[in-house]
Amino acid sequence: MSSTFRSLKVRNYRLWAAGAVVSNVGTWMQRTAQDWLVLTHLTDHNATAVGIVMALQFGPQLALLPLTGLAADRLDRRKLLMATQTAMGLLALGLGLLTISGLAQLWHVYVFALLLGCVAAFDAPARQTFVAELVSEADLSNAVALNSTSFNAARMVGPAVAGMVIAATGPGQAFLFNALSYVAVLAGLASLRKQELFAREGVASRRKGSLMEGFRYVWNRPDLRAVLAMLFLVATFGLNFPIFISTMSVSAFHGGASQYGLLSSTMAIGSVTGALMAARRAQPRLGLLVIGSAVFGFGCLAAALMPHVLGFGLALIITGVAAQTLTTSTNSLVQLSTDPALRGRVIAILLAILLGSTPVGAPVVGWVADTFGPRWALGVAAAAGLGSALIGLRYMVKYRGLRLRREGRRLRYSVQPAAGAAPAVDAVPAPTSAAAS
Repeated sequence: MSSTFRSLKVRNYRLWAAGAVVSNVGTWMQRTAQDWLVLTHLTDHNATAVGIVMALQFGPQLALLPLTGLAADRLDRRKLLMATQTAMGLLALGLGLLTISGLAQLWHVYVFALLLGCVAAFDAPARQTFVAELVSEADLSNAVALNSTSFNAARMVGPAVAGMVIAATGPGQAFLFNALSYVAVLAGLASLRKQELFAREGVASRRKGSLMEGFRYVWNRPDLRAVLAMLFLVATFGLNFPIFISTMSVSAFHGGASQYGLLSSTMAIGSVTGALMAARRAQPRLGLLVIGSAVFGFGCLAAALMPHVLGFGLALIITGVAAQTLTTSTNSLVQLSTDPALRGRVIAILLAILLGSTPVGAPVVGWVADTFGPRWALGVAAAAGLGSALIGLRYMVKYRGLRLRREGRRLRYSVQPAAGAAPAVDAVPAPTSAAAS
């Protein structure tokens, strides 16, 4: 089996991955249908309302942070996941029945988004760290990247299918499919061989103050502070593509639900590519995060300037590769460099930044799209990506002694990973004059 897919050799991981890919398709169908329901059925193309839904859905990642990471560290993650996945399936069923019956109102979507966010806040850190119980430490980075590949492969299928379902029958059936999809992941969890799970190290203590250990650990690690600051900037103002794509599709390109679904799937092509590239790497590097942030910024800028939908779709592919490189590599880097006893809490902080920053950024980006147009909203995302790259460069210069030099047509950089160690040198091809223009 290719090194890219080496984690699939493990039976427990295969079962988990099979159930997850079905559930992920349903998740993307619901996300697409939910945004379209709010934008075109319950409001008159109000991007701010879409931003509020995103804020309510992802806000609990921040509000419940002291509890969610500790739950992932203390509780049986398999049982916790079975509880959260069941609850999310029931919520999808409830919203689907409301929508099909014609009773759904905007406040209903707000309530369901908030409830889903509360459950997902406990689900996400447990799901991310549960991977360490399915595969060995040597395969952890690969398994994390394959999880992202699964999520984004579903992103290619889910929005496109949702677009067709919405055009044919309305958004309610997409919610019902998502509810049904949770059966797959629950069946996978129930079929795992407990004796083949990898033992957890350093289960969290219950002593007073343990809730703050994760924060203190991150604060005392300049590398983690820099990585999480980079993620915060991009996640807050850049990863709001339900707003970007829906408003560009409706306002700039005057398309319908099918076009919106296809554009969402187009971006997923780049996301899958980025995740597979991450799966091939043995170890993620911070320099890669800097490059990913910069490419993300320029990709958003290109998308904002595209006059036609085809060019916009191509720009989304580039942006998807960069976004997935940044998020997947950040997840792997943080998990591999964190004390196992604190991993759940540190990953909860990461997920709170990745998803919980949406309550800050989504309403702002939605307001920019409503007030100045969707192209300006993408400009905000471009600035966030470039700002993130600058944060990474500052860390590498200050703490790693980053130095640049040119050798022929290659730009080489050297960093010092540890005191007394030989500097690591990497090469980046210098741009040709055509590429630079």
